[in-house]
Amino acid sequence: MEKEKIVNLLKGVAVVLAVIVLWSVFKVFPEKKPETIVSNSGEKSQEVIATTSPKISSTTTVAKKTIKEVLPCPQGSGDFNCYMDYYEYLTLNKSVAEAFRAMKEDFAKNSYVVAQCHPLTHVIGRVATEKYKEVNEAFKYGDPFCWSGYYHGVMEKIIEKVGISKVSENLDSICSLIPGKDSYSFDYYNCVHGLGHGLMAITENELFESLKLCDNLSGFWEQGSCHGGVYMENVIIDNKGEKTKYLKPEDPIYPCNAVGEKYKTSCYLMQTSYALKVSRQDFSKVFEICRSVEEGYRALCLQSLGRDASGQTSSNAEATRAKCYLGIDHSEKLNCVIGAAKDFISYFHSAVEAKNFCSIISDDLIKGCLDTTVAYYRSF
Repeated sequence: MEKEKIVNLLKGVAVVLAVIVLWSVFKVFPEKKPETIVSNSGEKSQEVIATTSPKISSTTTVAKKTIKEVLPCPQGSGDFNCYMDYYEYLTLNKSVAEAFRAMKEDFAKNSYVVAQCHPLTHVIGRVATEKYKEVNEAFKYGDPFCWSGYYHGVMEKIIEKVGISKVSENLDSICSLIPGKDSYSFDYYNCVHGLGHGLMAITENELFESLKLCDNLSGFWEQGSCHGGVYMENVIIDNKGEKTKYLKPEDPIYPCNAVGEKYKTSCYLMQTSYALKVSRQDFSKVFEICRSVEEGYRALCLQSLGRDASGQTSSNAEATRAKCYLGIDHSEKLNCVIGAAKDFISYFHSAVEAKNFCSIISDDLIKGCLDTTVAYYRSF
């Protein structure tokens, strides 16, 4: 990938690579704290016919809409609203699949779409709920492209329909019809993780309030996955240039160092993406930051940095290794390698590339890298 695309990607979506790592941590350790060693529009006219309801059921209700035709964006466009309107139009008037087909075509030829792919898939998910009222139906038509942003968008809109006054009492039932609850499937994870994104929206980005609302979910795994959605949305808000009072350039680990113990794991698995932003992508500086975090969470911080090392290099083995080797000792390098190996599997949906990555690192790191690869791919 040429330099311009990489720079745009770092600015736009590198942060969302954490979603799969968060899933893996809570999947492998569902009922205990994880071990730490290891985002030219056409004019639109809309008329909604069907009513909305926070009630969760298995019935599909399709909203009817009238909307004027929206044309594809000009080649090379960097206008977010243009793509948003076009994908909304395709979703409502054709299908979710057609919106994704068009987006994937744009992704292949436009670095701006590469950079904004995750928030743009949120757009498709949100508007899909106007056709498919229930979570399980909207998920049925989904696509995990670009780190599952579609599912997060669905949940944002579902939570908005439930409303702040009723969300506490309804939260635990919203994902009940998603298959794979008992096995902690990725679809089920995307649902409960997406709740965190939605809670941030309806609380107007009040992070601490959103975290506590997540606690209305039954089970440590569900709560932790929801917490991860809250933290991810907090960083996404900042990446979009909007103001959040829960990130501080002068203290790049905040809010991880200000939340209670039960909220820390999900936070540290996300926060290096923000730390890299404020340090101008200086990995050595972020290694230093991870050294300063509270004991018991340094390994998680380093694994988060390993994920970013892989994500920012499009999982290029040599480039990822170079970033991880900026650690000053065996523990720092190993935890970075562990985070990177997991991200290789997440990126390629295969263990082959991760094993190839392991094969080029030093002998003292190979076993930890390979053990992680085998265990993580088995749970993936």
